[in-house]
Amino acid sequence: MRSVIRITNMNIPKHVAIIPDGNRRWAKKRGLPSFEGHRFAAQKTLPKLIKKANDLGITYFTFWAMSTENFAKRSKLELNGLFTLMKIIYRLKRNEIMKNKIRVKILGDISKFPSDIQKLINKGLSETEKNDKGFLIFALNYGGRDEIIRTINRISNIQYPISNLNTDNFGQFLDTEGIPDPDLIIRTGGEKRLSGFMPWQSEYSELYFSDLFFPDFDDKEFEKAIKDYSLRKRRFGK
Repeated sequence: MRSVIRITNMNIPKHVAIIPDGNRRWAKKRGLPSFEGHRFAAQKTLPKLIKKANDLGITYFTFWAMSTENFAKRSKLELNGLFTLMKIIYRLKRNEIMKNKIRVKILGDISKFPSDIQKLINKGLSETEKNDKGFLIFALNYGGRDEIIRTINRISNIQYPISNLNTDNFGQFLDTEGIPDPDLIIRTGGEKRLSGFMPWQSEYSELYFSDLFFPDFDDKEFEKAIKDYSLRKRRFGK
């Protein structure tokens, strides 16, 4: 039986982001269709992590739900399944999110999504706009390089003088405008890379890699990652 780590009087990160790798491998290992890994992760694993983050006082919780590569390369059948799952999760969790006064935000380019999914996402953004007890951030059709290209286009469209850009103000044009950089980025599934996740924002993020497939990365494992972070000394290049 695993012991539960109690976190008291420790340095809790303000912003935690998760790269949830291993859903399909988890399903394959169990002889299940790939989609079952996504379903289990969305309906069982993710809600527990969101609750744990809230219990620990983590203000910003970012979940990389779909990369630009996922959107471009996954089959239409799998994408349709993921979109259906979004609708289900919205219906199941909407009241809880509103009760806890959590504000939902989106990173990435959702303009390529089906119109009904875009409407659902925008409805969620609008409904939670005035909530102020925490932020639940989903990265959808998100890639770091894509974000930077879209940012450059955004700057060009408003005719902002390029000569005025610097490391202090560039962030206001990114998808994460108003969101602090992640203090901690967790990746599950055994791979030890960021795969283009938040290249600008992750400059001084602490990294935590777990060999567990994401569906097995439960609230206790999340707590272990937070404890590991709390024991580190961050220098920010000093």
